[in-house]
This record gives sequence, C-alpha cells and structure tokens, in this order.
Amino acid sequence: MIASSIYANEDLSKYPKSIQTAVEYVKSHDFTTMEPGEYPIDGDKIYAKVFDLTSKEIKDTMPEIHKKYIDVQFWVSGQEMMGYAPKKADYPVLEAHEDQDLYFLGSVPDEIFIKAIQGDYMVFFPSDVHRPGTVVAGAETYRKVVVKVSVDTL
Repeated sequence: MIASSIYANEDLSKYPKSIQTAVEYVKSHDFTTMEPGEYPIDGDKIYAKVFDLTSKEIKDTMPEIHKKYIDVQFWVSGQEMMGYAPKKADYPVLEAHEDQDLYFLGSVPDEIFIKAIQGDYMVFFPSDVHRPGTVVAGAETYRKVVVKVSVDTL
C-alpha cells in the first residue's frame, strides 16, 4: 500500500511506470467538472472511474480485495476513513464479483483506518485488503476517482 498526496513533493520515478501514469493522471485532471463514469487511459490496462459517494458506518461496509487490478484511489473532495490490512492469509470471501474483479471479505485481523482528505491518494495492490467508504464523523458526500491498473502492466 502506498499513501500520499498530490501536493507532496514526491519522486514518482520510484514507482512502476503504470503507477506513475495513474498518479500523473489524477494530478493533471480537474475531476470537479467530469461526470461520474469510466474514462479510458490505456484501454482496459489503465482506466479511471469517477464516483460521487456517501460514507457509511463501519458496520455497513466490507473489506475487499482485487486480483487483476491495482486501485489508485484519489479523493477529489470530502473525506473518508479507509480501512487497510496486509493480506496475511487467504481470508474467506463472502461475496465474489469476478466480472468486476471485486471480492468482499468478512472480518480481517489487524485492520487499521487512515483518514483520507481532498488531494490524498492511496495505492492498493492485490496483497492489500482495503475497506472504502467508512465515515469520519458522520455520513457525508464526497467525490473520489479510482484508477484501475492491470497487474499485467507491472
């Protein structure tokens, strides 16, 4: 997992080229004017999804993993608490949506929560369990972009 901000003075060259492409994409676009939906960057290898979401109580969210894509999640506005845990075992999958590369898990040991605010981004690899959409201090609406990066690009 990588956590940073588009405002950080960071050398992106230490990341794989496809991750650099995803971060440069979120740094160079004005997502406040874009409609929610999917935007191609490099065909089905790298693409962005723009979402308008409302945060939920932790009991109403589930940890998730992906197998074929890396998530580069970017907060355009608002805030959320993002759950994270390294995948230390093959946790039981409660719901599998293979067509979306989305696998929901039950309880995950050692989960921590990181507050994400406008300008932050986090990179979740297939070895990273993450729980998006959790409230900070009550439900609120926020805009988020998720750039999907195929693991085949690494």
